[in-house]
Amino acid sequence: MTLRLAVRPKRPEGMTGFALVWAGQLVSVLASSMTNFALTIWAYQETGSATALGGVTTAFVLPFLLLSPIAGAMVDRYNRKLMMMVSDLTAITATVGILVLHAFGMMQMWHIYAAAALTGLGNTFQWPAYSAAISTMLPKEQYSRANGMMSLVETGPSVLAPMLAGALLPFIGLTGILGLDVATFFLAIGALLVVHVPPPARRAAGAAGRGNLLRESVYGFHYILARRSLLSLLLFFLLLNLVIGMAYQVLAPFVLARTGNSSTSLGAVQSAWAVGAVAGGLLIGIWGGFRRRMTSIFLGEALTGILGLILFGLGRNLVWWMLATGLGAIFMPFVNGASQAIWQAKVAPDVQGRVFSARRLIAWGVGPIT
Repeated sequence: MTLRLAVRPKRPEGMTGFALVWAGQLVSVLASSMTNFALTIWAYQETGSATALGGVTTAFVLPFLLLSPIAGAMVDRYNRKLMMMVSDLTAITATVGILVLHAFGMMQMWHIYAAAALTGLGNTFQWPAYSAAISTMLPKEQYSRANGMMSLVETGPSVLAPMLAGALLPFIGLTGILGLDVATFFLAIGALLVVHVPPPARRAAGAAGRGNLLRESVYGFHYILARRSLLSLLLFFLLLNLVIGMAYQVLAPFVLARTGNSSTSLGAVQSAWAVGAVAGGLLIGIWGGFRRRMTSIFLGEALTGILGLILFGLGRNLVWWMLATGLGAIFMPFVNGASQAIWQAKVAPDVQGRVFSARRLIAWGVGPIT
């Protein structure tokens, strides 16, 4: 008698596994962006003021500002695949709550604020977990390509979501949009369930950073400060973002002052930026960028400044501004993808959650200054 042993099918890994996770996230974020658009319409119809959603941004960002270092420590402590799933489930809980409240006619503005805080909590864990997972799923030469693909998750929905939500709202209403959002969350989690996400290799840096949760939470800051190359890269981008951020602050008044306060013209320029960023993400995702990552950073920043700022300022009509903005935005994924790839390659895998959370928190601190 011949015994046949069942062979366990191999889970997708490498670029195939990453592509599955990426596709699930892309669809899920698109649906979530559609939900945000639909909720903006609902808030305006209920309150008569779109500014009623101003508190939503605060509610979303607050968990990140308060808990980001702790989230990074937990990403390094526990299974990263599990942390990614928990972050998605946290967002699902918020969306399901809004869906039920709206279906029974009980939804109020404070419910949206609470849902935004819960979603922000999930996002606080999601970003470092996904960023750190790339370094264990892929070889170093694929990092820039993967980060270019991830940039599409951030920029692609901003282009498509308003159009799709606007087209679907008259037919399926807010309840239908929320239902789609919930369904796509399960697609994202399903993709995570089937892929293999290798655990990070244990290094001396990880051992040095072990301790109680508070000690591990601040270790990311110590790690950056102790490494001159990473600190220099961080300071370079902080200075660059500060200067470019101040320049971009005047673009909206610039357009409005020359178009008779036309919100349509301003919206067209902003849409051109989003389209350019999507095109850049697609290009990096297909090509992978320059072999020398600093070439991508310096060339990308130079072209963004020349096209997106200098060429923009020389224009006097809407078509010129849209073209300059779109062309300048194409090169932003070059810069961000290469920078992220450097961090993924240089930071020990078992401390990346803490380091990436610390780095992002510091970078966000520049935003209010600009």
